[in-house]
Amino acid sequence: MRRVIALMIGVLIALVGIPAAAQAASPGFSVSGGKIYDANGARFIPQGINHAHTWYPDELDSLAAIRAAGANTVRVVLSGGRWGTSENASEVAAIIAECKANQLVCILEYHDTTGYGEDSGATSLATAVQYWKSVKSAVVGQEKYVMINIGNEPFGNSSYSGWTSATISAIQALRADGFTHTLVVDAPNWGQDWSNTMRDNAPSVAAADSNVVFSVHMYGVYDTAAEVRSYLDAFTSRGLAVIVGEFGDNHSDGNPDEATIMSYTRSQGIGMLGWSWSGNGSGVEYLDMVNGFNASSLTAWGQRFINGADGLKARSPQVATVYSGDPGTEPGTDPGSDPGTEPGTAPNGFPYCVSASSDPDGDGWGWEQSRSCVVHGSAADTGTQPSTAPNGYPYCASASSDPDGDDWGWEQSRSCVVRGSAADR
Repeated sequence: MRRVIALMIGVLIALVGIPAAAQAASPGFSVSGGKIYDANGARFIPQGINHAHTWYPDELDSLAAIRAAGANTVRVVLSGGRWGTSENASEVAAIIAECKANQLVCILEYHDTTGYGEDSGATSLATAVQYWKSVKSAVVGQEKYVMINIGNEPFGNSSYSGWTSATISAIQALRADGFTHTLVVDAPNWGQDWSNTMRDNAPSVAAADSNVVFSVHMYGVYDTAAEVRSYLDAFTSRGLAVIVGEFGDNHSDGNPDEATIMSYTRSQGIGMLGWSWSGNGSGVEYLDMVNGFNASSLTAWGQRFINGADGLKARSPQVATVYSGDPGTEPGTDPGSDPGTEPGTAPNGFPYCVSASSDPDGDGWGWEQSRSCVVHGSAADTGTQPSTAPNGYPYCASASSDPDGDDWGWEQSRSCVVRGSAADR
């Protein structure tokens, strides 16, 4: 997609023949089993909005408005000079401070790589590495709050076969220089990966470094529900962490299926970040969520993304526990570093399982601490309470049907199970 702006350890063990990558442990975010965890060990799902900072450096207060819209993450555009501006270490530090003040996780992205190989003005991922080194003093030490998106849409529709080697080289260069952050890598083909280059080669990248999140940008290529689901499933089914780093409800290259992008990422626990808060031009102004950086003036896209079905308000994203100070207790999260911490409650009222291994038959229901639990993101993780217990017996309509307290009742001439009891398994 041509941008026009006004101007994993558990994963690798599961992959046969791919050795686990050796690297220094991250003091901040980490990736395991295809999921992102914050510094407290709690599950984190990035959900938020992109902000075109490099073109609008005086609009940093937009981060407060983005947080107020419900985001827990902001993806911030940085540049090394391609667009006429360049953020140095002190400016990057100010951006991070603003993110922290608003309890936002900062995904910092270097935008100058956009369309490399096709756009003559684009820079390589190797150049992106040099930029990150130039602002190292601002980002090292902020691993609890910052992820580094090495380069935006790092290849266009030419030379994209070099994506895998260039991405691995960039990751290794940053690690060698002491960057321990979770690294986000964008797909080629202007971020949309229509060639499936990132999809097919993601295991090789993950083998080189386990603390990596793969990011696809969904515009006109993803105009059907089947395409959205199939692409994301290709990562989650292999235990690879993936997010939708950009998408909109319309684009010059086609009409994205934003409804499925939003609903499916929500149901599957996948991160998503809409493009963008404000400042688009040259024919794609419809991608603005607010008019003229005015938070009280939502556009149609902003209304849809923030207040619509499966939008930010409906999702109510939980802030990273490094801000909340409450590791592992938020609904829908995995447990924190304390193995006895309650992992949260599913929409159907049952607790989430601490471990998916509690569900050996794969039906989405497990058994922990003498009670039924729901595997997060499974078919059982819905808002409707089931009428049948995992053991196949119907649930009792009333606990009074079990007068002797053995967890089994009798209703409608048949045995029933008291919901949440020891027999509910």
